[in-house]
Amino acid sequence: MKKRLIGAIALFWGFSSSIYAQKVEFTEYDLDNGLHVILHKDNSAPVVTVSVMYHVGSKNEVVGRTGFAHFFEHLLFEGSDNIKRGEFMKIVSQAGGQNNANTTQDRTYYYEVLPSNELETGLWLESERMFHPVINDIGVKTQNEVVKEEKRLRVDNQPYGRFAEEVFKRLFTNHPYHWQTIGSMADLDAAKLDEFKAFFKKFYAPNNACLIIAGDFETEKTKKLINAYFSAVPKGTAIMQPQVTEAPISKPIIDSVYDANIQLPAIITAYRVPGMKTRDSYVLNMISTILSEGGSSRLYKKMVDDKKNALQVGAFNYSLEDYGAYITYALPNNNTSLNDLLKDIDEEVKKIQNELVSERDFEKLRNIMENNFVSANKGVEGIANNLADAYTFHKNTNLINTEIDIYRSITREEIRDVAKKYLSPNQRVLLYYLPKSTQ
Repeated sequence: MKKRLIGAIALFWGFSSSIYAQKVEFTEYDLDNGLHVILHKDNSAPVVTVSVMYHVGSKNEVVGRTGFAHFFEHLLFEGSDNIKRGEFMKIVSQAGGQNNANTTQDRTYYYEVLPSNELETGLWLESERMFHPVINDIGVKTQNEVVKEEKRLRVDNQPYGRFAEEVFKRLFTNHPYHWQTIGSMADLDAAKLDEFKAFFKKFYAPNNACLIIAGDFETEKTKKLINAYFSAVPKGTAIMQPQVTEAPISKPIIDSVYDANIQLPAIITAYRVPGMKTRDSYVLNMISTILSEGGSSRLYKKMVDDKKNALQVGAFNYSLEDYGAYITYALPNNNTSLNDLLKDIDEEVKKIQNELVSERDFEKLRNIMENNFVSANKGVEGIANNLADAYTFHKNTNLINTEIDIYRSITREEIRDVAKKYLSPNQRVLLYYLPKSTQ
């Protein structure tokens, strides 16, 4: 039971780590149709990653038609004019590779990891997905059932599976972050085929995407292959990302949620904070590290080790493009009341707000960030994803190398001031996440 909330959090944590590894060499350029290409050459192993990130997520949907971006994560495996239905993944497997895709509120990411002599296969597959996928009633109906089963497995029947939904629909009232990436099954059922086709045409164009090749390849040969497979894809209309602002939260939003899939209650707080492109978001990441990263973190040591009143406790910055949600949570041990857990969490937050982190703890914190920086990029697939994130969200691909400098420049005073600015009890959602009898 103690691992279930963190498992549910992992399902919805739709962002990758924002701390990258040691210096990554790359080249980048644009095709005439607007496709941004990033090449990272690493000949240390005969493996190559081919990936495409589209700047489209659930925030690009509209009320009444939610779930489209996640739906296309599945639908674009159905096949194309040149790939028979159901053959996409078979081709990858037969080539000795693996592939997958994932969707967040802000982007959709597809990738293949292949033996380097199968690079052209990966380029062909991704160009087929972008150029002329088959979008028909058969595929829509099939993937509709797949998405429904995924929702049953990962949300409806998952312990604490609705925590993100319950938090976000209270934390956001105007912004499309109000709904979850998986969307509404009723919306998908009601959508017409022409609506799916229109969504694809608008968002899955080369000028709303970046192509990343990372691993073992010959640069000039790869550029020629990219041009051969992608240059003919027509450019789409320019995409304007949503610009929606939320009024500040000025008083606590307190509510209870009941879940028939759990036996232990949880206490959850969530604060609306700035998005990933802001300096304050980096500071909040450091605050999370102080509070709950590792066994010596403040919340874990106090509540799990010393007082033993919590089975599990944590804090993390759920960082998205436009906003973030700073979340704390705890599961009780020994029948501890949820309010007592909340009091202990708030005490530790107040310490950060009112006292400078000690020089010793600050040095430890910086060492953790440095260690994360060194270890984050352990494979070409991870590097490809991080390059895509840096370009898509920051339009600065070299952030993969320089982001650690932001953390190095953050001061103890900034940590205190950012905690004061955003982590006030008057600015949060407070949820009592409670068991519900199946009777």
